[in-house]
Amino acid sequence: MNHRIPPVLLLAALACPLGTAHAERADRGKPMNIEADTLRHDELKQTSAFSGHVVMSKGSILLRGARLELRQDTDGYQHGVLTAEAGKRAFFRQKRDTAAGVPDEFVEGESEVIEYDGKADRMRFVSRAELRRYRGAQLSDEITGAVIVYNNLTDVLTVDGERASSSGAGGAPTGRARAVLAPKAPPKDDAAPPAAAPVLPAPVLRPSNRLGGDK
Repeated sequence: MNHRIPPVLLLAALACPLGTAHAERADRGKPMNIEADTLRHDELKQTSAFSGHVVMSKGSILLRGARLELRQDTDGYQHGVLTAEAGKRAFFRQKRDTAAGVPDEFVEGESEVIEYDGKADRMRFVSRAELRRYRGAQLSDEITGAVIVYNNLTDVLTVDGERASSSGAGGAPTGRARAVLAPKAPPKDDAAPPAAAPVLPAPVLRPSNRLGGDK
């Protein structure tokens, strides 16, 4: 059974600031909705634990996993840990702000554990981590590693490679962070080559009967 948790019980989850600078700005003012099979809330400790088919949405933000633990610190900032079912990965998705006329962009992430820090506005993907960016329906960038830390304020990524001592399938080395980054489209001014300079007619030479030419 799914529970839509009333606001009184979600003091630790009502205003989780998962995105600012380059993320969808409207998300910050949107209410948070959480559905799960079970809920345990501790009012004194300001913690909430959701278990079983957890789905959290806040504007364009979407989180899915098996268990979500939320807490609120003394300064009012929210912190959460989302874990996946055994053998699976938790899921994150958020829309990005884009200029008018530019295709919508989305960031998706998957890992066995997803941690977010509301005070630092930072997402941390732990174990079999993968982060993808889509421009419209087309995959643009893809990054994989053991741990990926994504800072929403600075739009900076740090990636740690998987720790492994053996080679992967086909003898390919493991234990490396990997990234596939698509080139950006050139600006409109640079899209077309510059126009060739106009060709001027050759000067007309006039013969002269004088040794020194016309004066």
